[in-house]
Amino acid sequence: MMGHSHALSGVVGWMAVVPLIQGKEFYWLSFDLGPGEIVAGALVCAGAALLPDLDHKSATVTKTYGKVTETLSGMLGFLFGGHRNGTHSFLFALIMGVLVQLLALWSELAVQVFVFLLIGVALQGLGFGLEKNRAASGIINALATAAITLALFTIGTNYTWLGLAVAFGCILHFIGDMITKMGVPLFWPFWKKKIGQNMGFVTDGPVEKKFITPLLTTGVIVYSIYLFDWPALLLNA
Repeated sequence: MMGHSHALSGVVGWMAVVPLIQGKEFYWLSFDLGPGEIVAGALVCAGAALLPDLDHKSATVTKTYGKVTETLSGMLGFLFGGHRNGTHSFLFALIMGVLVQLLALWSELAVQVFVFLLIGVALQGLGFGLEKNRAASGIINALATAAITLALFTIGTNYTWLGLAVAFGCILHFIGDMITKMGVPLFWPFWKKKIGQNMGFVTDGPVEKKFITPLLTTGVIVYSIYLFDWPALLLNA
């Protein structure tokens, strides 16, 4: 799927699991998810749902931070065998999830920086900015990302679940690509067969444009109405 569809799937995916994990505890993780955690999780998942495409030199996530992400893209493409290979596997999702979870346990500052970067990727994937003016788009994206990250920090958003959200976002990306014709090698490097290959729809084709993207957009609206107590939020604004 295209970047905007992956980003939307991250938002919808996180919102969909919130009612299932709300109030649950798992070892050192506690899912007490208020409005801040729901918004942060949705944006983190949206950004993480674009990370597997760092193996592609023209992907949205690769272009987001210029030479930094372009260099990282080249490294990951080399290490994981090119586009839609290792970065589209459970191994990659596990590595990303573990590294980010360790980051969350190690440093609060590092967490804020990583959240800032992922929110920037998410907004880029969601099409926030000016498509024909890259400089202006970058400035708008940076200002919006900084404002959101600062707002989430100010209200004391808890990020103990960060690693799981990143791994979940990656897996949502895999699901999205599995239903396209290219498929994904979920069990790379142990089994390199691309699951779903030649079985789904064409990327950026009529099915994605006229059905998948509108459906995901509707999902964001419906879950936003369902998950948030809007009267209380507006009264306390």
